[in-house]
Amino acid sequence: MPAARWNFSSRARELSGGDALVISIPKSGRTWVRTFLCAYFCQRFNHDFSLEPERYEDKRIPRVIYSHDLFEHRTKADLWERMRGKYLIPQRELNRACIILLARDPRDAFVSLHVQLTRRTRETPDALKQKSASELLRDRAFGIESIVTVMNSWLAEFSGRANFHLARYESLREQPAKYFGALLAALEETSPDPRAFEDALAFSEFENMKKMEAAGAFHSKILRAGDVRDPESFKVRRGEIGGHREYLSAEDQEYSAKIMRKLAPEFGY
Repeated sequence: MPAARWNFSSRARELSGGDALVISIPKSGRTWVRTFLCAYFCQRFNHDFSLEPERYEDKRIPRVIYSHDLFEHRTKADLWERMRGKYLIPQRELNRACIILLARDPRDAFVSLHVQLTRRTRETPDALKQKSASELLRDRAFGIESIVTVMNSWLAEFSGRANFHLARYESLREQPAKYFGALLAALEETSPDPRAFEDALAFSEFENMKKMEAAGAFHSKILRAGDVRDPESFKVRRGEIGGHREYLSAEDQEYSAKIMRKLAPEFGY
C-alpha cells in the first residue's frame, strides 16, 4: 500500500463525504452489491430505482462510495496522477466512514477482468487488449499477483477497525439473505424492512439483471452491454464461483494456485 495516503486531484471530492466505502478489486461483484443496496433503499423510502440514489437528496439513504482505490492507483494512474493520488481514497475518509471490503476469489476476478478489458472496455490500450489470458495473468499490474498484493494491503490497512466489514462474494451468492442482511447491518440498517429486502434480493438476482441490461432498462453506463450480440461483453456476465477453471490452462491454474498461497488466510480462499 502507499506509504501515506493523499489525493490532491479534483477526484478527491468524488471519493469524499460518504457514509460508507465499498472497496474492491474490479469484477468482484460490486455492481451486484450496488444494485441490491440501491433497490433496497429506494424501495424502503418510496423512490423509483436508481443506481445513483443520492439524486433524491434523501438523508435517510446512506451515501455509499464505490472505489477500486489502490488497484486503480497501480493500473490506471500515470506518473502525474500517481503523484497526486488521483484514485486513492483520502485518509480522512477512511478514518471516518464505514469500510466494506468486498472480496472475490482472485482467480475468478482475474478471468472476469480479462474478459472485460478485451471484450467490453473500448478504452483498453491495444497492447493490453491483445494479451492472452495467460499473458495477462502474469502481468505486473493486472495479473493475479498484483490482485493478491492489493487485497493483502487492504486487509492489513483496514482490519481491526471498528468500522470495518469484510464481505465475500461467494458467501453473498451462497446465502444471500444472510449476508446481504449483514451488509445492511454494517450500514446501520439493523432491522431491514422485510418487503423491501425480499424485493431487492429478487431485483438484483443475476438473471434479472442480465435481462434488464440487455434491454437497456438501467439507463446508466454502469450497466450497459458493450455489444448486445456478445454475451461476454455484458457487465453482468456469469458470476460463477470457480469459473476460472474453464478459462485457464492447467499450467495457468498451477501458477495461480502458487500465487494464491500468498493471500492472507482471513479471506478464506
